[in-house]
Amino acid sequence: MRTERSLVIIKPDAVERGLVGQIIKHFEKASVHVKAIKIMKLERKKAEDFYAEHEGKPFFDELVSYIISAPIVAMIIEGDNCIAKVREIIGKTNPQEAEEGTIRRLYAMSKDKNSVHASDSKFAAVREVDCLFDVA
Repeated sequence: MRTERSLVIIKPDAVERGLVGQIIKHFEKASVHVKAIKIMKLERKKAEDFYAEHEGKPFFDELVSYIISAPIVAMIIEGDNCIAKVREIIGKTNPQEAEEGTIRRLYAMSKDKNSVHASDSKFAAVREVDCLFDVA
């Protein structure tokens, strides 16, 4: 086992529908721990930096516009094998392909409005945490 850190974002669609508490419970039940949490509304430049790896792709502008459309809840989640565990908890990007009981299967409105984001690697986790939090 190895302790890792992941960034999780509860996206605008889930925040607007009042699902924050329900989504956090999924992580608490899985023995990963919320180490930091904040509600924020991203500015366009911060969102563009966050999604920099997708710049130039046809969906980039829509992705940025969506994430800045309303407040988000950003969390640092820690635990053993956290990145893989969190990815399992949230499910596949397309909610119709996600496993039963995953966050996206339960709460996502569509592939684009899929309620949550989570880091997909250790490298991404470091970059994403640094982008949204001022922590060491």
